[in-house]
Amino acid sequence: MKKLPCLLVLSGLVSAPVFATDAAPASPHTIAYNVGVTTDYLFRGVTQTQHNPALSGGIDYSHVSGLYAGAWLSNQSWVKTGGTAGSGDPFKSSSNLELDLYGGYKGTLPADVGYDVGLIHYHYNGKRSGAPAGYATPDTTEAYVAGSWKMVSLKYSYVISDYFIGWGTDPTIKTRGSNYVDLTVAPDLGNGWGVIAHVGHQKVKNVGDASYTDWKLGVTKDVGFGTVTLAYTDTDAKNSMYGDWDGKNVGKGVASLSFSKSF
Repeated sequence: MKKLPCLLVLSGLVSAPVFATDAAPASPHTIAYNVGVTTDYLFRGVTQTQHNPALSGGIDYSHVSGLYAGAWLSNQSWVKTGGTAGSGDPFKSSSNLELDLYGGYKGTLPADVGYDVGLIHYHYNGKRSGAPAGYATPDTTEAYVAGSWKMVSLKYSYVISDYFIGWGTDPTIKTRGSNYVDLTVAPDLGNGWGVIAHVGHQKVKNVGDASYTDWKLGVTKDVGFGTVTLAYTDTDAKNSMYGDWDGKNVGKGVASLSFSKSF
């Protein structure tokens, strides 16, 4: 007779008891990492590595409330060259890295509308002792606000530090108020394929000849273990300002191949 309960359970005539277990609540915190490699590190259409490859990596923290913060590191070479082909005076001596620190708040609204507001600081290692007196610092802080709708995003960045990436060598000339407008369209084609189309305008306050427009057209492919991007980028930057940066035209059109992975 003791076998009957077992037989009834196995036959499905009665149910076996189910004991409730307390599931661990989902954490409101998320940490993510990213790594990347590219044939040319381009920032707003201008090479940061004298058209040489770059390796980068970053970490991002986000909270369910919408708050986030992060850090991103890449090699660069323009800070130590200083862009003065004749003398080679650097903005900072022995500078070969860029560290970006950022934080903000983002969220979503009905109808696929997203928003993002925050601050970012671009810091370059090295010592200022190598720069001539009166040279502006390349270190820069920007405030930004962005909106998105489906595949389209629009972002506005505004410099709140005294200088924007070293423009304004005369100490009486400040480039605070420089700004950048970024319009990007990135449709998803399916099967891991995508397209990225971008146009942006960089205004350098009080150094009008340094202002320019840049654009990019590329294709992306999710290969499972990361994303590959092939893109062509160009600008209308004036040769007098960007055409001879220690012998390199840093604003010229260039094709670049990149790989990135997030985990």
